[in-house]
Amino acid sequence: MSKKLKVGIIGCGGIAGAKHLPAIAKIEEAEITAFCDTIPEKAQEMCKKFGTAEAKTYSDYQELLKDASLDVIHVLTPNRSHSPITVAALEAGKHVMCEKPMATSYEEAKKMTETAKKTGKLLTIGYQYRCMSAPLYLKKICQRGDLGEIYYAKAHAIRRRGVPTWGVFLKEKEQGGGPLIDIGTHALDMTLWMMDNYKPKSVVGNIYKKLNDNPDSGNIWGPWDTKEFTVEDSAFGFITMENGATIALEASWALNTLDEGEGMCTLCGTKAGADMKDGLRINYADLGKLTVTKPDLSVGGVQFYSGTAMEPKDIECRNWYDAILHDAELRVKPEQAMVVTQILEGIYESARIGKQVNF
Repeated sequence: MSKKLKVGIIGCGGIAGAKHLPAIAKIEEAEITAFCDTIPEKAQEMCKKFGTAEAKTYSDYQELLKDASLDVIHVLTPNRSHSPITVAALEAGKHVMCEKPMATSYEEAKKMTETAKKTGKLLTIGYQYRCMSAPLYLKKICQRGDLGEIYYAKAHAIRRRGVPTWGVFLKEKEQGGGPLIDIGTHALDMTLWMMDNYKPKSVVGNIYKKLNDNPDSGNIWGPWDTKEFTVEDSAFGFITMENGATIALEASWALNTLDEGEGMCTLCGTKAGADMKDGLRINYADLGKLTVTKPDLSVGGVQFYSGTAMEPKDIECRNWYDAILHDAELRVKPEQAMVVTQILEGIYESARIGKQVNF
């Protein structure tokens, strides 16, 4: 392809600078020519670091979308704006990579999916945990049928003290929630992907705000502002799927526990089980004995050579541009991410009304 894809970035905060921009910079077939942020200095900073010589900066995403030369948009803004910006970008004729979570409501996520179909443009969501070595290996095991029918699973997203104190993470209006929608979304996405099961029947959930008022509690990013911390500190859900399978989802930024684990899942099938509590472990019965195997997922094996495996953000980005350029299959389909949002919204609603939510 002689013409490079022209890329626009909407939202120039931490996730842009740490994940998306460095990964796009490695894509030879793409160049970043437009940057937008409501804080102009952020757009200017990222433009100087990652943009072409002719790249432009904006403070209004609608102005950026008027640029007919742009082919691809990365939506990297607070959660509540994911849907309107994505829909506008799709309608402007752009392919869209939107950061997780897809949206703060199922209706918004559904509108994004329907707009992608209507416009014929590609849409994907940034669930990069699917690109890590253990999940990639475990997915192949699941696809091969080694676990059999997976009828019970746990989605883990537990931090003992890991409350993000910057940006708008603590503000419910901007984010739509706390750890459930922030890191619980990754764990749930991974679990549904492993099970290849996207038909939820019902959900029961609870959310808690038990530690919000105690800022001096050993948080890794320092004390939080108790007035700003309006979202939950922990959330738990129990999901029943149409085929009878069940999933327990646990998410927390602050919980008095030593059983930590983030971006992990436990799978229980009719033939075997798997978890990520101590590396990737596969458990099964063999010749009448209970057995556990741990695959070596390192890329080394030769003395003095540690390997050159791609980082998850690079794998995610390469797949996204291969889908645009070469019709590669999207690693994360909008129809899948839409179900994640549906379940998360159901847990919040169940906690609000104190009852089971049926889909």
